[in-house]
Amino acid sequence: MNLKYTADGLIPAIVQDASSRRVLMMAWMNESSLHSTLQTGLMHYWSRSRQKYWLKGETSGHVQKVVRWAVDCDADTLLFEVEQTGGACHTGFESCFFQTLSPGGDTLPVTESKLFDPNKTYAG
Repeated sequence: MNLKYTADGLIPAIVQDASSRRVLMMAWMNESSLHSTLQTGLMHYWSRSRQKYWLKGETSGHVQKVVRWAVDCDADTLLFEVEQTGGACHTGFESCFFQTLSPGGDTLPVTESKLFDPNKTYAG
């Protein structure tokens, strides 16, 4: 399949829990991170902010094991269903999408608890 990467050589990856189907996060991949993901069965990404290749869970231990993956009809977005160890969000929540909004765009109270303390997990 010919995937359509951005001019920067990236493709968005939506990551979903294979059991609950909850969207855990969205991140960017390049050809190298996709290759590593498929070779190891663990999610690898490209960080645009840090300009760095990274294995999800390399610091926290909260790895994502690939169960299945798909490409959208335009071949420009990937969907990965994973078995998530610990929380997916670096803030401590299960999902990066923990903050809900009102119809007018105001933030609503967060109704879930953190799965881990990011200050302890990422200390050092």
